[in-house]
Amino acid sequence: MKPRSDISDPRVIKALTHPLRVQILRTLEERTASPSEIADEIGAPLGNVSYHVRQLHGLGLIKLVKRTPRRGAIEHHYKALVQPPISDEAWAGQPDVVRESVVGASLGAVGEAVNAAAAGGGFRRTEAQLVREELALDDKGFQDVAKELSRSLERIAKIRDDTARRLEKSGGEPGSANVVMMLFEQGGETGAGTNGSAAKSKKKAARS
Repeated sequence: MKPRSDISDPRVIKALTHPLRVQILRTLEERTASPSEIADEIGAPLGNVSYHVRQLHGLGLIKLVKRTPRRGAIEHHYKALVQPPISDEAWAGQPDVVRESVVGASLGAVGEAVNAAAAGGGFRRTEAQLVREELALDDKGFQDVAKELSRSLERIAKIRDDTARRLEKSGGEPGSANVVMMLFEQGGETGAGTNGSAAKSKKKAARS
């Protein structure tokens, strides 16, 4: 499994192992915010949030979008940048402890988002989807499913970009939606194998 975010710089991948950085990125994917606003939202010390915001900015994962004078100081507002996928080579080259940490942080964020959507009516739209399929796959089948999911993500990214252009022209406000795709082996096995089993869990939570 590769979380999203060609990142071949190991510093960037390791940056995603820190749970507070994951929280900050998740916040800045949804809206523009300052370190102070983020700290209030996630309940973390401002000094810690400011430090990790600087690190994320230095790694090119977020961008400074505006400066606002406030009470004799300048408040900096940031927005997450859309990142290309982590390359297979970069992901394979990471130590197990780094990969496990990134996966764990990603799954934690997914769980929080899904639970919040379920509690807040995020699955009420008729187009919303929650699908889980258990598949018996050999190595080639596993690889083929992985390629199909990658193609789907590329199409979804185009839809996202088309939406942004329409909203820019119309001045409308976007709704909030989440798409989660997973392909993983059951039971912690290390290879799909000829008789291996894989599970694909796909969740598309429509507008919350």
